Amino acid sequence: MQLQNNKIGWLEGIIEAIHDGILVIDHVGVVQLINEEYTHITGVSAEQIVGKLLQEVRPGALLPTVLKDGLAREGVFRKEMTMEYVVDMAPIWDQGKIIGAVSVCKSIPEVYRLNKELKKSRKRVTMLERAVGRIHQAKYTFANIIGSDVQLKQTIEQAKRTAQTDMNILLSGESGTGKELFAQAIHNESKRRVAPFVPVNCAAIPSSLLESELFGYEEGAFTDSNRDGKIGLFELANHGTLFLDEIGDMSFELQAKLLRVLQEGSFRKIGGLEEQTVDVRVIAATNKELQSMVEKERFREDLFYRINTVHLTIPPLRERKNDITEIIAFLLKNEADITFDPETIFILQHYHWPGNIRELKNAIQYAISMCDHQVIRQEHLPDTIKKAFNATQQQSITLQPLEKILNDTERTAIQSVLNQTGTTVKGKKKAAKILGISLASLYNKLTKYHI
Repeated sequence: MQLQNNKIGWLEGIIEAIHDGILVIDHVGVVQLINEEYTHITGVSAEQIVGKLLQEVRPGALLPTVLKDGLAREGVFRKEMTMEYVVDMAPIWDQGKIIGAVSVCKSIPEVYRLNKELKKSRKRVTMLERAVGRIHQAKYTFANIIGSDVQLKQTIEQAKRTAQTDMNILLSGESGTGKELFAQAIHNESKRRVAPFVPVNCAAIPSSLLESELFGYEEGAFTDSNRDGKIGLFELANHGTLFLDEIGDMSFELQAKLLRVLQEGSFRKIGGLEEQTVDVRVIAATNKELQSMVEKERFREDLFYRINTVHLTIPPLRERKNDITEIIAFLLKNEADITFDPETIFILQHYHWPGNIRELKNAIQYAISMCDHQVIRQEHLPDTIKKAFNATQQQSITLQPLEKILNDTERTAIQSVLNQTGTTVKGKKKAAKILGISLASLYNKLTKYHI
């Protein structure tokens, strides 16, 4: 008996600890117990109802009906005098028989609050889905980085090894060299490849907005803010990679908050009180000399060393001009009928390419659109390239012997055509035909130029 009483006391303690109103009736409809929350919600005390038939005290009660039909009911609106609440009801079964029924009540304000929270959560999920849908998922791999330059290959190998770690990476290089291409390739080579890759250009977003973009904000955090708050890019990138392009343009004040996230792995939203923990790998990129900016106190020294765990420098196109024909061939892989004449290839190889790969890609697309036939010639190139080349040629002609200029041009033309046709016997026959010389002459020139 003592054990049974202990169990009953234990059960009553559990019921009292529940934050919903609880009422229990036995198999004949007599109220066996209620908790304090039930009294708080309905205004009915234990003295008024316990030990009495529920239907006598509450003539409109539906719980006795549950005893008869054994069917649970949810979200039933009830009102007791001025008290409004919502009730869930269910039968209590024991060995196949209904031995009672239980009623669980929530006050209308509580229901409204929960409904508001549910709507808020649904909106946040919708925001997250939309945001994830806008993410530039990493689609490039190291196979998309074209070129045989020694320095480029060394950078690729170092990037591949680094990708297997969680170390932060700093990518340096001029605009258009392919820093995001490297960042995406590193992400796809890492264990985070199945998680989001989230890029953000720190130079393209005003400093006043960048903080809310990175960390998000709570509802009502500031005037004109979204009433449902905002999910930040750090939160979106959780378990994945956040690519901070042009980090040298980030404000000094925001650098401090970024440093804390990198050190602690946590942050607070604007207007928020709770810390959020994230697991994010940061790949930063810049076309600026960050070390020089540190010395001038325009970039935080502690942040520089935090993001500079691994430093990869991407060479500009002008330092690997031998890769140009290979890049052109890659860009033309879906344009099977289009070729470049040798003179045009020579021009492209001797242009200084201040815009790097991006400028080369745009020049190729422009030339294709300007070409009426299958062969792209000098006149199809953008004016900026033609003018720059003509100016360079005027200078080089006065500085080099004519024979060397002709030999360089011939060697470049042969190499570029072979890059397109291949070096098999069949490819060399095709190259000889394109160049307008015999196959024997082609072999002689290959020997002469050590191709």
